[in-house]
Amino acid sequence: MTRPRWSVVIPAYNESRRLPRYLGEVVAYLEARGEPWEVFVVDDGSTDGTLAVVEAVARAHPPVRGLRRETNSGKGAAVRRGMLTATGEYRLFADADGATPIAELTRLEPALTAGAEVVIGSRARRDPAVTVRARWHRVAAGRVFNCFVVGLGLRGVTDSQCGFKAFSARAAEDLFGRLRTDGFGFDVELLLLAQRAGYRIVEVPVNWVEQPASKVGVLKDGPRMLWEIMVARRRLRRSA
Repeated sequence: MTRPRWSVVIPAYNESRRLPRYLGEVVAYLEARGEPWEVFVVDDGSTDGTLAVVEAVARAHPPVRGLRRETNSGKGAAVRRGMLTATGEYRLFADADGATPIAELTRLEPALTAGAEVVIGSRARRDPAVTVRARWHRVAAGRVFNCFVVGLGLRGVTDSQCGFKAFSARAAEDLFGRLRTDGFGFDVELLLLAQRAGYRIVEVPVNWVEQPASKVGVLKDGPRMLWEIMVARRRLRRSA
């Protein structure tokens, strides 16, 4: 069996409304590339029929697979499950709301093929060819959050939380095999692990449009994310 060039992992929790459009775009994009591919949608304990949406697409497109978690464990746990199941030469995780169009993968790919092992989409890096549309309070919260993670030792990254990140197979298997954060704070632990391991991390500007019905709230999820990151940082220091 030919190894996929790309594996795309999409974590999903109660995404039966938003997922069909984005999953359709992902499948169309990957098919148009003319290379072997696979998509894993990780249903993180949804109660709204998300898995049924995936199964319907999979019947027409066998490289699409649904992975079911019986209980809602968190985005980090869902992405970890998908990344460790994937077999592609390169592996991307992308948010189910489609805030970052799947075609932005073409912006990340050159850095990977040039030797980077972790390439992350960024809403903070400036590029005249890129448009980012977000409400002002989300932009402000993102800047404050980034200052916090810089203080915890994450260097050279302006946007740790964009849900569009790509990895070489080697880096994905290593990093997600060691990742312990299950919630929304997992991105920071992942990048701290990559930084410690000496992987080359490249940040690339991507188009991004804020979507309605976001699963992440500044007030609702912010304190929990900060706590998860502090716990992860303490764990990493102990293992140094």
